[in-house]
Formats: sequence, structure tokens, C-alpha cells
Amino acid sequence: VRTKVLGLIDVLMRVPPLFVIDEILKIQMGLSSPPTQSTIVENVENFTVENRTRDSLGDLDEDIEFYKVISITTIKFFMCLLGCLMASCVFMLWTRHLVIVYKYILSVGLIFLSYWSNVAALNLLREGPSLLEDILSLNVSRLLDPGGMAIAILPHWLAQWMMGAIFAYIHSGPRYELIQKVLPFSFLMPLFLTMLPSIPPALLKHSPAFAAILPLVLSKIALWSSSFDVVKTLFNGYQHAKNFAASFGLSALVENEWQRLNVPCVLRAFWMIRLFEELVTLAMTSDAPLAFMATVQNLLVSGCETVTAVLGMTSIVSLICHYVGKLFQLFLLSEDYDEDKSIGTVSAILFYILALQTGLTSLSPDKRFIRLCRNLCLLVTALLHFLHNIVAPLLMSLSAARNPSRKRHVRALVVCLFLLVAPVFLLSILWSRHSPSTWLLAVTAFSVEVIVKVLVSLATYTLFLLDARRQTFWEKLDDYVYYIRAFGNSVEFCFGIFLFFNGAWILLFESGGAIRALMMCIHAYFNIWCEARAGWAVFMKRRTAVHKISSLPEATTEQLLAFEDVCAICYQEMTSAKITRCKHYFHGVCLRKWLYVQDRCPLCHEIIMNQDPKQGEKCTEENPPEERPPNADPSAPSSSTDRSNGTGEASIERTLSSSPVE
Repeated sequence: VRTKVLGLIDVLMRVPPLFVIDEILKIQMGLSSPPTQSTIVENVENFTVENRTRDSLGDLDEDIEFYKVISITTIKFFMCLLGCLMASCVFMLWTRHLVIVYKYILSVGLIFLSYWSNVAALNLLREGPSLLEDILSLNVSRLLDPGGMAIAILPHWLAQWMMGAIFAYIHSGPRYELIQKVLPFSFLMPLFLTMLPSIPPALLKHSPAFAAILPLVLSKIALWSSSFDVVKTLFNGYQHAKNFAASFGLSALVENEWQRLNVPCVLRAFWMIRLFEELVTLAMTSDAPLAFMATVQNLLVSGCETVTAVLGMTSIVSLICHYVGKLFQLFLLSEDYDEDKSIGTVSAILFYILALQTGLTSLSPDKRFIRLCRNLCLLVTALLHFLHNIVAPLLMSLSAARNPSRKRHVRALVVCLFLLVAPVFLLSILWSRHSPSTWLLAVTAFSVEVIVKVLVSLATYTLFLLDARRQTFWEKLDDYVYYIRAFGNSVEFCFGIFLFFNGAWILLFESGGAIRALMMCIHAYFNIWCEARAGWAVFMKRRTAVHKISSLPEATTEQLLAFEDVCAICYQEMTSAKITRCKHYFHGVCLRKWLYVQDRCPLCHEIIMNQDPKQGEKCTEENPPEERPPNADPSAPSSSTDRSNGTGEASIERTLSSSPVE
């Protein structure tokens, strides 16, 4: 429990720097203030228009005014930039250093709070009767009067005493015993002076400032004495990061710091606090009761107003998608909880890049809400792809292992049914409410692709189940599986080309951008060029293997009876077989799979086919026989063309290259 509490405190201490960065981004780094346009642009336009009509006497004044605006804007920008850098440095501090920073900030805040409280108390005591006279005359009725001066000033006394005691406990200045005892009375000094008679009004007026001198001196001493430690801490942090990156790599450094800072939890806490703040503001500023849907819309719009807010929303989306994937894994009785391939991680990357690519933070509130909903629709289709990547390997393992557990089979089939129904339901709603557009075409392509992939997985699963019920070896099984998967991969490849042209149309005629162009290039390389090259390589390997197998003699019935053994590759009975030049018998399908890897016999390692010696030597060097056990199943088409067992990176690239902005 103690560890969890300390972890929660550490998370909450890292939230305020994010609010500082968020507020700076709200004013657009000082370059403009919404809802007006940029100050620089306005003044440049005014300067250009007025330049045509102004006389020579006003030239100097207008030039001075123009450069004054430029100078002020530049100063504001660099101050905002400095504020962002300082907030980022505070955010990345170690916990012990973070505690020191907050103790100093809290001590300075107590000084100003004490000053304002003393000023308010002095104004109250000046207007009322003398409190000292009531105490000396034992005027109990007036002292205990609920509306009297004593009851009104009592909270100020208690507050000043508490602030003095807290300051004495947390300040980082010199801790001499006398100073520690005097500090609480220093905070209470203006209230004591007000009770005394014949005190000059000028002295009373400035007494709150005099009371703050001692705490301010202590705070200044603490700041100057720790300035060297601040520089030393920053330098040590830089050296630590440099050495860590040199030893383990930059990616390991980023991952280590990500876990140390607990960034996802900090972003979630920041976004939830920001959302609660916005909800309280809406409740206080609204005269009528809040409508549920309008309130949700306002909260979502304000929740993606800045880049930091989008990061916070991304962490919430990541958490939701993570638990959705975990829920499906629990339903499927699967124990594969690989955090590196977690649906939450991939969904977070997809959602954030979609937000940046579509310019979510720069849109007006109405357009931002529409764009956010469309991004979420694209995310839902990607989530369906990720769920298929969970259930497809499970289907293959259940059918290949001939698992008799009906419960696991039924659960996997129920998930497949959901993956078939959900895209149809989503498309029926979207097409009934929206006119055709590039965004809707992209969502449709992703949804249809999910349906095709699920049908391919179910067809392959059915073939393996039928093979499990057969008493003899099914030689055509490999061909059927290859054709089904090739069909699915061909459809997926066609959708990849369609989404590329869809994204190109958006880039050229609707909305451009460097991020969109970059994602289109990534999509074109990985999802089109690499897939086409891999598919063609598999096709050529299969074609070559089929040609080699067809040139081998077929074993007759008498030869098989005389052989009276099983296939040395699959250990199944042989009703038909191919005879190699070294007089070994294998199933034609098994031998074809073996030829995908190398051209030597699985048993004696002799060259199966006559070929060019150089080519045979090259093949031997690249694929030594000892690396492949005789009973291995090196099925190239099954592994090279089945893209359904990935982690969803291809779906990310296709989604990002096809998401439009309107």
C-alpha cells in the first residue's frame, strides 16, 4: 500500500508542469491570443495598408510602433519557450529533486498568501471597533458575538499561525533555532500591530510587507545556495543520459525514462483533472441545467484543444483499447499478454498520429468534434484488425493441434462472428447518415478488409478441421490453403493500392501536410512494394518447386508396397509418393515444401535435382542441411504470405495514409 501511495504522489507531482505547458500552448506560444488572429500578421497588414497613405511625418512613429510589436511578440515567444523548457525539466526530475522544487514553490506561495491574508485582516480591523479594548474590558458579549470582530478575525489568526508553522517546517533556508521560533510570530506581526493603540496608519499599511521580509530573505538565501546544486543536477542528468544511451542505445534510454516517469499514468491524471476542471467551469458558468450530450461534446472538444491535451486523451484511448484487447484474450482463454505488442500501445500511436495528421488542435470546436469522431471510427476499424490478429493464430493452433476442447473452439468462433457483424453494423450506420467521401471510403475499405481476413481464417480453419477427420493423408490440403490465403492477401494488396490513391487524392485536392506525405511514403513502401516483392518471391519459389516435383518420377503401387514405410518429413502413411534421384520416397507436397528451403534430400543430403554447381554451392552455404530438422515443416507460403499474424503495424500505416481532413 505504501508503494502505491508513493507512486500516486509521484504521478500527481508531475501533473502541474503539464498544466504549465498546456496553458502556454493555449496562447500559441505568445504568437497570438484566440479568438483574434495573430498579432504579428494584423500589424503587418495594417502597416502595409497604411504605408500607401501615410505622410512623411508619420513614417518614424509608425515604424517604431511596428518594430515594437515585433519585439514584444518575440520576447513573449522566447519567454513561453523558456517556460516550456523549465516545465519539461521539472517534469523529468527525480522524485527527491521534485520534492525540493515543490517545497520551495510552496514556501514562496505561503509568503504571498500570508501577505494577502494580512492585508484583508488589516482592512477588516480598521473598519471595526478596537479588539484590544474588548479584550481588556472583558466585553464577553461582543467578543462572542457571531457577527463581531473577534469571530471574523479568528480565521486570519489561525491561518497565519498555520502558514508560519508550515513555512518553518518546509523552507530550505538556514534553520537556526531562533529563526525557527520567530517565523510564526513574523507571520502574525501585522495582526499584533493592529491591536495596539496609537500605531501610525502608514506603519500599519506597510506591516504586511515588513512581515514578509524575513521569509523572503530565507527563500532568497535558499535559492542562491541551491543554484549550484541545480546546475550540478542538470549536468549529472545529461551525463547519465549520455552514458546510458552510449551503453544500451537511445531506444533503451527512452524506454527507461518512460517507465521511470510513468508517463501514461501522468498523462491520464492530467487529462482527467483537466476534464474535471472544464466540467466545473461549465457548471458554474451555465445558468440552465447541463444537457448530457452537449456537455460530453464540450468536454471532448476541450480535451483535444492542445498537443498536451491530445496526449492525455491518447493515454485514455490507449487504456481503453488495452482493456478491450485483454477482455477478448480472457474470453478466448489466451495467455499471451505481450506488452510490446499490446493493442493499447499500437492504438495510442495510431490515434496520436491521426490527430497530428488531421490538424485536430487547429480546427474550430464544431469541426474538431466531427474530426475527432471520424478519427475514432478509423480507430475502431483498426481495433477490429488487431482483434483479428489475436483470434487468427488461436484458430490455427486449435485446428492444427486438433484440440478437443469445444469451449475454446466456440469462443474463437463467437469472436469471429463478432468481427463479421461489427463492420457490417458500423458501415450500415455510417452510409445511412453520411454522403460518400474519401473518409467514408477509407473506413469502408478497412471494414471490408476485416471481413475478408476473417473469412480467410475461417476457411483455413475449416480445412484443417476436415483434414483432422480424414484417415488418410490429404495431399491437396496445402494447395487449398495456399489458394485461400493468396486470395486474401491479393484482396488486402488491392485495398492497399486503393487506399494509397485515396490518400493521394486527399493530399492533392483536400488537405496536404508533411505528416500525411510521410505516412503515404511509408504505406507505399511497406504495404505495397514490400508486400508485392514478398508475394512475387513466394510465387516464384512455389512455381520452381512445382516444376521440380513434376519432373520426379511417381512411385507405383508395387514400389510403395515394397517400401512399406512412412514419409520421413511428415511421418504419415503414403498412398502416393515421389522418388528422388537418391531413391528416397516422400510425399509430393512434403517434398515441395522442403524444396522451398533447399535442394538437398532431407535424409542423405544429396542434391535432389541436377542443377548448376555454383548455384548448388550457394544454396548449401546459405541453407546448411544441419539447420533444418528432417521433420520440420518449412512451408514458405504459409509463413510468407499469411500477414494476419502480425501486430497491426500494417493497419496503422494504411489507416494513417488514408485518413482525410475536411
